[in-house]
Amino acid sequence: MRLYDPNKAVLQALRGTNIEVMLGVPNTDLQRIAASQDNANAWVQNNVKNYANVRVRYIAVGNEVKPSDSFAKFLVPAMQNIRNALAAAGLGIKVSTAIDTGTLGESFPPSKGSFKGEYMPIVNPVIRFLVNTQAPLLVNLYPYFSYIGNTKDISLNYALFKAPSPVVPDGSLQYRNLFDAILDAVYAALEKSGAGNLEIVVSESGWPTAGGTATTVDNARTYNNNLIQHVKGGTPKKPGKPIETYIFAMFDENNKEPEYEKHWGLFSPNKQLKYPVNFN
Repeated sequence: MRLYDPNKAVLQALRGTNIEVMLGVPNTDLQRIAASQDNANAWVQNNVKNYANVRVRYIAVGNEVKPSDSFAKFLVPAMQNIRNALAAAGLGIKVSTAIDTGTLGESFPPSKGSFKGEYMPIVNPVIRFLVNTQAPLLVNLYPYFSYIGNTKDISLNYALFKAPSPVVPDGSLQYRNLFDAILDAVYAALEKSGAGNLEIVVSESGWPTAGGTATTVDNARTYNNNLIQHVKGGTPKKPGKPIETYIFAMFDENNKEPEYEKHWGLFSPNKQLKYPVNFN
């Protein structure tokens, strides 16, 4: 389960369960955490050590930080301070940050994947930190957005893992779905940045049920159920190794805009399941 901030009620509910958690440090906290080791120590004490029977798998420091964000310069110092605090507490929890695929300048074909020049001041120090600490890069990956951005060239079946045969040839590799193509483009970009062995965890993926192009309950059910089965087997570039993946989101979020941003949940706000999902 991924939490975007240390919500006390949710952490309390997770005590003693076997559910592993990706726990977020919000972007609004980056400056404060980067400003002093004491602040980072207090964050770890209050949100991790005080919940010793919650299974925290990762700390995600920041989410989709962009070069233009005023807090961008605090990202890696905050990651470092949180890692120092965890180490001092004797906790081996991995520290990372989540990027979106807007960091890619080129992504087609996947082997051409590369990061945008303007993102390098963020991406390079993040990559160095992750390589040095043997932590994975978190990537929020949405075939939905790629599809609605180019419905002329991208088929819905390719986006929903339903293409009957390969759609995109790329050298010796063949791509039958958009998810693999995007993920391997990020791997190619990491290679070009000297971090070809860095592991990726897909920290968000999903499909909305209403509010936009191709947003139906049936498409969301198809995407998420096919995603769960597909990630057991890796990508053409990195075959045979399961892809750790987090589905976005558990609940619809009625305060978001535009309209389709409200409808990514597996559950409605009243806790009713919107469609069946098989996690086996």
